[in-house]
Amino acid sequence: MQTPPYAPTFLAAELRLPTNWLDYTILAIYFVVVLGIGLAARRSVKTSLDFFLSGRSLPAWITGLAFISANLAATEILGMAANSAQYGAYTVHWYWIGAIPAMVFLGLVMMPFYYGSKVRSVPEFLLLRFDKAAHLLSSALFAFAAVLIAGVNLYALALVVEALLGWPKWVAILVAGALVLGYITLGGLSSAIYNEVLQFFVILAALIPITVLGLKKVGGWDGLTDKLTAQHGADFTTAWGGTGIGHANPLGANWLTIVLGLGFVLSFGYWTTNFAEVQRALSAKNLSAGQRTPLIAAFPKIFIVFLVMIPGLVAAALVPTIGTKKSGLQYNDAIPYLMQELLPNGVLGIAVTGLLAAFMAGMAANVSSFNTVFTNDIWAKYAVPGREDGYYVRFGRLITVIGVCASIGTAFLASSFSNIMSYLQTLFSFFNVPMFVVFIVGMFWKRASAKSGFWGLLAGTTAAMINYFVFYKKGVISIPSDQGANFVSAIAGFVAGAVVMIAVSLFTKPKPAQELQGLVYGTRSPGMSEPPAEGDDAWYRKPALLGWGAVVLAAACYIPFSF
Repeated sequence: MQTPPYAPTFLAAELRLPTNWLDYTILAIYFVVVLGIGLAARRSVKTSLDFFLSGRSLPAWITGLAFISANLAATEILGMAANSAQYGAYTVHWYWIGAIPAMVFLGLVMMPFYYGSKVRSVPEFLLLRFDKAAHLLSSALFAFAAVLIAGVNLYALALVVEALLGWPKWVAILVAGALVLGYITLGGLSSAIYNEVLQFFVILAALIPITVLGLKKVGGWDGLTDKLTAQHGADFTTAWGGTGIGHANPLGANWLTIVLGLGFVLSFGYWTTNFAEVQRALSAKNLSAGQRTPLIAAFPKIFIVFLVMIPGLVAAALVPTIGTKKSGLQYNDAIPYLMQELLPNGVLGIAVTGLLAAFMAGMAANVSSFNTVFTNDIWAKYAVPGREDGYYVRFGRLITVIGVCASIGTAFLASSFSNIMSYLQTLFSFFNVPMFVVFIVGMFWKRASAKSGFWGLLAGTTAAMINYFVFYKKGVISIPSDQGANFVSAIAGFVAGAVVMIAVSLFTKPKPAQELQGLVYGTRSPGMSEPPAEGDDAWYRKPALLGWGAVVLAAACYIPFSF
């Protein structure tokens, strides 16, 4: 999850990289390949299902890598490194508690409902389970949030490119926006997904040299931990040090708010209802592949934390005053600083390309999910229903253009926030958490009425906003950091949504049992009982084995950071 406390609101001016023709050649080749993938994918777009969900034809390993790449935006890469430079090993919580359990829950429990019901989007599931009011509200909220989040990625990209390469912000925003617009408009979701697979490997090619060379410079892991312990104390390299209830720590969160606020409410809200992620699983070729999509993604997610945390720790060790007035470097400068100090030309070009790829992956995921929801859930359902299929493909391309233009506008809106990563996390608490509570109550409680979905979603969103803007910002309650406030807002939104749904359900009629088949836990739809494709019944492809294997592995990774 993209939830570090600081983001690149600006980067130090002295971080300009010594790029040369070789670096720019690598960058140009990447741009050409990205557009080439879009042109190639265009040939496969014949129906709206092809454009919006890749015809539900992709293998699990493709959708799994796209799933993790869509999450691995550069706001997360730079922000998590900043998080590590400031707070140390606390960063692991956003991966091993704040991602893996929710990704496994999505694969094992929720994907059979999503895929089996044959919905084209997350909001469409609410239409089947509840009513048009819940569907329209969730569609509008999601479309609005998707444009805002895409804009955050664009603005963060512009800041990085301006600092590292010297391009003006508006040039970087227009170039990246045009590239994303080009390949999504041409090839739809298939183009976005295949580019995300490419971007995943480009991102790794950027992060691995920084991590390896950084560790070498500080004397390996032992040398790094010795330096950090001497500078910041023993808790800096542990996951749980200082998180006891009543203990003060810079994160402003104790183990209970970490486990409940991050590990349950925010994490499950993000991973299970964020259509920018779920869309990748829905494009898989069958139910088994759809279930395995987030489970395959969980394994690289477990280890990617080391590629963003270690550079942040190395930067903190090399520049003990980072983030203070004594240094010209902010926490956000951790990875750009190491790029400048450690990477030769050529490798530097790969690293810059990796950052740009990460930003475009995050933006493309939100734009492709936005055009699907707006076209299928708003335009085709309520504005212009009943037209031929080709019309909606053409409209999907048009709304993609509008969505990218709107994202460019919200990119400049993001510049008015002093901390855009806190802004991004605040959006998750406002929009993803209330939708999650509606899903979880509706999916596990047959008595939840059709009317309860709308009112639960409205109450959850309102409660999260009131907690943040009134109780926290006005000083009614004292919370040490924006990050801690987001945890509390998420919990408030979840509780309010659940209470209102239960209350409304008790006073309104439930949906008939026959209309809940395949939509509520304990029921089945025809799509949920499809036989496995050839090879899908192999033991190593069993969703339960993959899911529980990821959970056990994530828990085991905590051991060396817990003592």
